Amino acid sequence: MQKKISRLRRASKTRARIRSLDTNRLCVFRTPRHIYAQIIAPNGAKVITSASTLDKEVKQEIKYSGNAAAAAVVGKVLAERAKKAGIAKVAFDRSGYKYHGRVKALADAARENGMEF
Repeated sequence: MQKKISRLRRASKTRARIRSLDTNRLCVFRTPRHIYAQIIAPNGAKVITSASTLDKEVKQEIKYSGNAAAAAVVGKVLAERAKKAGIAKVAFDRSGYKYHGRVKALADAARENGMEF
């Protein structure tokens, strides 16, 4: 339980800093089997776009949903959807997770497809 509490403490610090920027944020949530990402409006009241390993579009491209390759596909799909919504610049909210592995793969794929952090 201590691990989860520490992660949430780190996440709240990051979110407070992002709130002061008044920009859209790309929020990441991961489980052992799936990864979810969404772009949230500056006021936090509206989800602008989202992508996850559960989407039909993503499921067709991946073999297993709990690895870095699947996270990269989610990042690519999210960046494409953000372009359609007219969003290019976001603040990256990693939700207290280390910038490593699947979280890093998602961020790198989103950057490669036109998003700016």
